[in-house]
Amino acid sequence: MSETLQAVRGMNDILPEDTPAWEYFEQTVAKWLRAYGYRNIRTPVLERTELFVRSIGEVTDIVEKEMYSFVDALNGETLTLRPEGTAACVRAVLQHNLLYPGPQRLAYAGPMFRHERPQKGRYRQFHQVGVEALGFAGPDVDVEHIAMCARLWKALGLDGIRLQINTLGGPVARARYRGRLTQYLEAHQDHLDEDARRRLHTNPLRVLDTKNSHLAAVVAGAPRLLDDLEPESLAHFEQLQEMIRALGLEFEVNPRLVRGLDYYNLTVFEWITDRLGAQSAVCAGGRYDGLVAQLGGKPQPACGFAMGVERLLALMQDAGQVAAPWRPEIYLAHSGEGAQAHALRVVEQMRDQGLSAVLHCGGGSFKSQMKKADASGALFALIVGEEEARAGKVSLKPLREGGEQVSLDAGEAARRILAARPADAR
Repeated sequence: MSETLQAVRGMNDILPEDTPAWEYFEQTVAKWLRAYGYRNIRTPVLERTELFVRSIGEVTDIVEKEMYSFVDALNGETLTLRPEGTAACVRAVLQHNLLYPGPQRLAYAGPMFRHERPQKGRYRQFHQVGVEALGFAGPDVDVEHIAMCARLWKALGLDGIRLQINTLGGPVARARYRGRLTQYLEAHQDHLDEDARRRLHTNPLRVLDTKNSHLAAVVAGAPRLLDDLEPESLAHFEQLQEMIRALGLEFEVNPRLVRGLDYYNLTVFEWITDRLGAQSAVCAGGRYDGLVAQLGGKPQPACGFAMGVERLLALMQDAGQVAAPWRPEIYLAHSGEGAQAHALRVVEQMRDQGLSAVLHCGGGSFKSQMKKADASGALFALIVGEEEARAGKVSLKPLREGGEQVSLDAGEAARRILAARPADAR
């Protein structure tokens, strides 16, 4: 007997008992995006590897160690399963000239892929919801994104998610700071781990984002980028903070927050929690004004953020925000050759009226079918036997509340079931 095949490690099945939480989350997100005027865009899961090398940065963990890349045997192109959504979104905007009419508010959702060590809240296939605003100079749009997140946490019934912000300034300030930081890290080279030494002269800002607790003292003593900001960047950051305060939102300035992608400038932010172990960030983003030009377009300001769906669902579960499992409204039991054809017509009539109906398949006695009807969670059973088939009727039996079984025509049965729906479901 051959061995049962298993899913790829870190790529998880989402089973029927789990999907109601996903569906509730997706419906909440769709309503939330419409409230802010963001339109849906959908890009392929496969892109040319060059897209991510040029956007994310060649000397980043994602590009160096985490991307699923391969050579297409048909044409020799190097392709990559998308590790994040911003680069693909910007590529699509440029390819289809979406900025020609003016700035765009766009959003997407779907699976991303990174070859990481699987653990709670970190998987090799994971899902993100991303929001991108292209053509807006901010900081008002930066604050809109922060306000959007705060509203979504409330809609999902989540608390304990804290906001951290920082600024990376512009290219001149960052180049100046990079020189100072490199000198500082060189002076402490004996205390750096292998990753930090490798990044020292290629991407020293990423050393500040290390997860190695042994480097905490070195990172804490490093010079601050805030001290090198040019006046324009400082003014942008001050306006950002004023606007956040005007909304009544609490935040913390974290001068070590740099993000893991090279395309960021000016505003960066993260929403973090203490409830997911080592994976504290549930949502992160910021401004990336240089990316559009970097990918071949005319320079355009832009900003966005992405959130981890699995991490938010874990928080929802911990908070007791559990979506009710799906249950049909009707379970149709039938027996007899003449009854089967009538049952098929009746169940389609129910569906024509917008009712969810499960037709019993596989035969069996009425007693066994009624057990399955009860186990299905359906509100009503419709029963079709030879007698009902000859009369062109059905028997309607309430399963969840008291009530007598009655014989009706299909139209009247549908009306009674619809009338029994909760008011918010009609």
